[in-house]
Amino acid sequence: MFSICSFPRRSVLIQSFTCSGTCPGKRNIMNHLKLLFFTSVALAASAAVAQSANPPDTAVSAKAWAIHDSALVIDTHADTPQRFLDEGFNIGSTDPKDIGHVSLDKARRGNLGAEFFSIWVDPETNQGHFAQHTFDLIDSVYEQAARHPDRMEMAFSVADIERAHREHKLAALMGIEGGHSIENDMRLLRDYYRLGVRYMTLSWSNTNEWADSSGDINDPKIQHHNGLTDFGKQVVLEMNRLGMMVDISHVADKTFWDVIAVTKAPVIASHSSARALVNAPRNMTDDMLRAVAKNGGVVQVNFYSGFLDEEFRKALEAQDKDEKAAVQKYVDSLKAQGKPVNYIEINRIEREWMAKIPRPPFKVLVDHIDHIAKVAGVDHVGLGSDFDGVSGATPQGMDSAADLPKITQALLDRGYGANDIKKILGGNLRRVFRQVETVSREMQARPD
Repeated sequence: MFSICSFPRRSVLIQSFTCSGTCPGKRNIMNHLKLLFFTSVALAASAAVAQSANPPDTAVSAKAWAIHDSALVIDTHADTPQRFLDEGFNIGSTDPKDIGHVSLDKARRGNLGAEFFSIWVDPETNQGHFAQHTFDLIDSVYEQAARHPDRMEMAFSVADIERAHREHKLAALMGIEGGHSIENDMRLLRDYYRLGVRYMTLSWSNTNEWADSSGDINDPKIQHHNGLTDFGKQVVLEMNRLGMMVDISHVADKTFWDVIAVTKAPVIASHSSARALVNAPRNMTDDMLRAVAKNGGVVQVNFYSGFLDEEFRKALEAQDKDEKAAVQKYVDSLKAQGKPVNYIEINRIEREWMAKIPRPPFKVLVDHIDHIAKVAGVDHVGLGSDFDGVSGATPQGMDSAADLPKITQALLDRGYGANDIKKILGGNLRRVFRQVETVSREMQARPD
């Protein structure tokens, strides 16, 4: 989900609508632990059908196709669960009019082997029941896997990702986007891990009680902590112990440096780009990129045009006031009728405004991958698309997961060899994930 820190797409919605229904909070946790049983069911699903051949694409050469098809492609951030839950979207949809980025067919065409589905809980409209909505979103991912056992399965480890790939299935993983989902309760963090969550973004665009966010770091009305609190540092260490990757996308700069000082395992930026190219606070400075490399982690490049192209970012800023007014008008009309805010309709309005700005060329996406590879090293960059979370605002030619082979072609054109391209497409993330698993085993083997 893109950040309100640069262009507050959801700021009007967040400021205008709060929970008016039952907000049970974490007292219902045990009722939701039934989801744990789904794990064994998902892992026992039937064998996959043979993978269809990729269709020809005039923009991608035979050499690029050969490299791409031989890679295990991993994307670390897609907001599709919002569609599962709020729209009733079926990931098996074959609707040619579907404007979404992710479906099983689109993943197959792009040879996407593993997707980390984002579990994002709006911190304002879910006040008092963050955990409840987190569980609902987790359930929505499991339900999709259960509907398509021959094409998709839940995955919880590097070994699971690799097995699903051999079976020609999409490996479905989950990452929580925003530490407010744990409701300041370490037991909830452990419950989420048991349910399959394998990374957590420490903050979303909102500063929580223990981690400062880049989204509101300059807002004097928000109480900040100068990075991580002591509890926040304990959260990082507990994530290390569990084997849950620590995600530093969205966090404030000081929070980032606190994480680097505390963590015992490599970190990830699940969906961030380079600040040297686009001056958005959600992007990472070159010093941060070098620190992630020293830590052994990986930066997964965000596909959102507002983080990839400076002219696009400035154009968004210029129309931001009018766009917020349009969204506010819609929200006010719903409130006047006593109706709940419609997330899908808000997204439609946002898409209309995004479409007013010309999409930047495809090369800007590759520019960020290339920059991070040059600054941090080719072992420390990957793909974190933010698919289905940016109101359609991706560069030209990147319309869905089916277009991922174009990245391989562009990297090949820039002189990258097959081995390095495969690292960027997913090999680097697998290495980091595997090291996080190793650190977890080592920490759990030590006496308290």
